[in-house]
Amino acid sequence: MSDQPLTSGGLRGAVDLTALRNQPPSGGQPAGPAGGSAPAAPGAAAGPSSGGVPGRSGVVVEGSDATFQEIANASVGVPMLLVLWAAQIPESRDYLDTVVAVAGTYDGRFQVVSIDVEQNPTLLRAFQVQSVPMTMGLIQGQPVPMFAGLQPESALRPVLDEFLALAVQHGVTGRVEIAAAAPTADGEAVEQPLPPLHQEAYDAIERGDLDAAAAAYQQALKQNPTDSDAELGLAQVGLMQRTEGADLQQARAAAADRPTDVAAQGLVADLDVLGGHVEDAFLRLIDLVRATSGDEREAARNHLLQLFAVVGSHDERVRKARTALMSALF
Repeated sequence: MSDQPLTSGGLRGAVDLTALRNQPPSGGQPAGPAGGSAPAAPGAAAGPSSGGVPGRSGVVVEGSDATFQEIANASVGVPMLLVLWAAQIPESRDYLDTVVAVAGTYDGRFQVVSIDVEQNPTLLRAFQVQSVPMTMGLIQGQPVPMFAGLQPESALRPVLDEFLALAVQHGVTGRVEIAAAAPTADGEAVEQPLPPLHQEAYDAIERGDLDAAAAAYQQALKQNPTDSDAELGLAQVGLMQRTEGADLQQARAAAADRPTDVAAQGLVADLDVLGGHVEDAFLRLIDLVRATSGDEREAARNHLLQLFAVVGSHDERVRKARTALMSALF
């Protein structure tokens, strides 16, 4: 890996994170020198995944000078959240625990990468770490600056929601399989494979066959209508299918000509989500629910619910839109 400083390249500015990134640090400490021992990252687990670092599952994995390229490659499919800390600064390790706990409530929408900068001098130099903890995103191999210093859970969530919206905009919507490791007779954990249809869908996405991925998720839902992971996967694949090759200007013109056409309005809403205009997308479909009835209203509602799944139930915009949808329906 190069010792040159990393930048967020083409991702910077795709979603305005400036205000979040410029929040003053609260309690950051100078990073210590390389060397010394570090405790194992909390929650790290071996196992298969539906995304993330190949061969690893769980909310958090350990990153190192040797494995960072693998992590960067994995960020093409699943957003990565880098937490740089130092063993000699205990509060930075405690902060990692906080981030992991918060990440566990996001249903695998991103993977936390724990990096002990004392043990990884190349990453320490590459990221120009001046204090720890330091939090950065990684999407399609490009860093997304967030903040340095300790952050409470209440400050983490808005930043994570913006980070995930940025990931969606760039088509990075994979999930990490959060699978419990089953102990063997000798007490060692063994890998838990993905359900066959989920693995089939993931493999199809990897090779760019969205139709096959959708068919696999649909079959999984047919076998188990309560399979929330398959439902979510189908929604994400659907978004990619509906917007593939679409022209935004043409879509907006068609929507303006046909204000109650569910397909026309839905396409613009999909493109708005991909472009980071989540609230505009939600408002468009809520207005469509108000303006339609019967099957058209139900189609508009279902389309909106699919976008809720893509954006994430923890996003405050989803919570507000759900309230507005209830008002529109009743």
